[in-house]
Amino acid sequence: MPAPLLVDVVVPARDADGTLGELLAGLPARAFRSVVVVDRGSRDRTAEVARDHGATVLRAPGGGYGAACQRALEHFQALPRVPDALVFIPGDRPSAAPALPQLIAPIADRSVELVLGIEGIQRNVAERVVVGLIDAVYRHRWSGAGPVRAVRFPALVALGMRDRGAGWDVEMLVRAVKLGLSCDEIPLPVGARHRARVSGRALLHILRHATMR
Repeated sequence: MPAPLLVDVVVPARDADGTLGELLAGLPARAFRSVVVVDRGSRDRTAEVARDHGATVLRAPGGGYGAACQRALEHFQALPRVPDALVFIPGDRPSAAPALPQLIAPIADRSVELVLGIEGIQRNVAERVVVGLIDAVYRHRWSGAGPVRAVRFPALVALGMRDRGAGWDVEMLVRAVKLGLSCDEIPLPVGARHRARVSGRALLHILRHATMR
């Protein structure tokens, strides 16, 4: 019987003290090793709430969402034992926390490399354009482009992520398809219906990678 996956959770957060406590309390305690909250220059009690719930707090005050994720990646790369997988849940997505076992299951059971959490069924125009373009260019149809996801750690390192802003999420999807990673999707709880943050940089990632060999 294979050993359980070693899983760590990354929570990028900015001014999230109103939702962060619920998120951290909702994570199934036996499903992960640690939680790292990356504080993106919060002006509220985000860092204090994270510490009160036993999370490690890292700082990324000068960058965007992608910079926070990169800061977490650097932290885990420096550990004596790196995780088998990372789960990313933004600090304003508390209702996604209980879905952590479902996000990890395809990785543990079928060696999937990237699992995307799908938040509800409604998509704004920008998100529909993004998933449609990825489908047209790479022949892979994502159901959404939300930020809740689990990824095998070696696969994440191999992706060579560069975006330090709001384009991180879409860059990961594009690079994963371009590199031929095995991918899957799981539905998130009904309460997790948040619109994906899709920036103009997302379109740049799709078009730029389409021209790369």
